[in-house]
Amino acid sequence: MAISIKAKKSERILFCASKSWGDPDMPENMEYPTIQVEEEGETFDYPLTFVCQINCEDLIPFDPEGKLPHEGMLYFFAAMDEWLGYESPTHNGLGEWEKGNFVVKYAKAINFETFRSCILVDDEDQSLTEPELEMEFAECADYAQGHKLLGVPFFEDVRNEYPEMINLLQIDDDEDMGIRLYDCGNINLMMKPSDLKFGNWKKVKAYMHSL
Repeated sequence: MAISIKAKKSERILFCASKSWGDPDMPENMEYPTIQVEEEGETFDYPLTFVCQINCEDLIPFDPEGKLPHEGMLYFFAAMDEWLGYESPTHNGLGEWEKGNFVVKYAKAINFETFRSCILVDDEDQSLTEPELEMEFAECADYAQGHKLLGVPFFEDVRNEYPEMINLLQIDDDEDMGIRLYDCGNINLMMKPSDLKFGNWKKVKAYMHSL
C-alpha cells in the first residue's frame, strides 16, 4: 500500500504542518540546501526548490508497517525551478539526476519554539516561493499515478531500472501545481528498504521519466 498526496489551498496557518511549496519550517541548526553552479565564469550557491515537508504524525493511519518515521518532519528539496516555469542555472532532465540536485532532510522531533520558517527572498525582499498548499493523505495502490509516498514508481521502465528500490516520493506532472515534466512525466525519489529503515537519507536516488 502507498500513500497518495493531494495538495490544496488552505486558510489554516501551516507552520510545522504537512505542506507543499511555501517556506520550510526547520530547526535552527538545519541549513537550507543549495547546489553550487557556475555561470559566466562565476561560481555561486543556488538554493534548491523546496518541494514539501511532511509532519510524520500525519502518516500513522496510512503506514501500519511503519516504513516511514511516525514522528518528526521529513523535508524534500530538488533543483526543479525549470519545471515550474522559471529560469534556472541548473538543468535536470530525463534519467537519473546527479547527487546534490535533490536533498532529503529529517528532523527527529518538532519543536514549535525553536523551529523557524526559512524564507527565501530576492534583492527586493520579494518571496521566491510558490504559495503554500496543505497536504492531505489517503491510501492508494502501490503502482498508482500521481503524487505519493511509498509503493513503487508508476512507470514500469523505472521499476525495471531499480528493482530493489521503493518509492519514497513520487512527484507527478500537475498543471494545478504548475509542475510540467515533459509529457505527463514523474520524478521518483527512491531508496533501498534497508536504507529507509535506518534513515540513510543520503542514499536516495532521483529519476525522471516521461511518456
